[in-house]
Amino acid sequence: MSDKKIVVDRVSKGFGALKVVDQVSIEVADGEFVAIVGPSGCGKSTLLNIIAGFDRADSGTVRIDRVERKGPNKNGIMISQHGSVFPWLTVYENLMFALSATKHDQPEARAARYIEMVGLAGFEKSYPHELSGGMLKRAEIARALVVKPEILYMDEPFSALDALMSLRMQTELRRILDEERHTVLLITHDVEEAIYLADRILVLSPRPTTIQASFQVDMPHPRKLSHPTAQGLREAILKELGL
Repeated sequence: MSDKKIVVDRVSKGFGALKVVDQVSIEVADGEFVAIVGPSGCGKSTLLNIIAGFDRADSGTVRIDRVERKGPNKNGIMISQHGSVFPWLTVYENLMFALSATKHDQPEARAARYIEMVGLAGFEKSYPHELSGGMLKRAEIARALVVKPEILYMDEPFSALDALMSLRMQTELRRILDEERHTVLLITHDVEEAIYLADRILVLSPRPTTIQASFQVDMPHPRKLSHPTAQGLREAILKELGL
C-alpha cells in the first residue's frame, strides 16, 4: 500500500494471563477511512488505544509516518463514546482551549468556522449541559477537528445516541470528511455504520483478537444502505461475525 500513514506490525497485548490482541498487523493509507468491527470484548478498544499511543503493546510495533509510536501525539485525536469536552467551558471556549496548544493563525476565526461547520452557530456561548446529545457530539467533533489532526481515532463515538441521531451524526461526519482530509480509524459495533462511512472494514476475531477478514467498500458517497452492494457487504460481514 502506497502512502502508508499507519503501520501496525504484529502487535500483541495481554492483561496478566488473559491474551487480548494476538499478532495483529494493519496498514492504513494516508486519507483512508478504516472501520473495525468485532464481537463484544474481543479487544477492539485495546487495539485502538495501542495504535493511538495510550497503551503499550507487549510485542510488535506501531509506526505513524514511519516513526515508531511511543505514546500519544498531537497528530492524532481520540473521539470516544465517553465525551471529551470540558463541562465548565462553553462550546467556543472548548475550541479555543484546544487551539491554545497549536500555532494556527487567527484562532478566533478558526473556532467560529468549525462551530458553523458542525451546525452549532448560535450556540457558541452554551455550556455542554445546555446542549442535546446530538449537539454535544457535534461540539466534540468540532473540538477534535479544529486542530486539524492528521488522524482521527474514533471509539464508538455515536453509540450513546438514539438510532436517528446516530444516523444524522454519521451523515454530518461524512460531510465534514468530504471537505477535509483526515485518516480515520473507527471502532464500531454497528455494521451499517461501518458500511456507510468507511473505505475498508476489518473484522476482528473473538479474543485473543486477530484480523479475521477485510472488506473493501467500493461505493461512492453518499451511500444508500439499501443498495444491493451494501446489503451484500452487510450479509458477508455478519456471516464473519457468526450472525
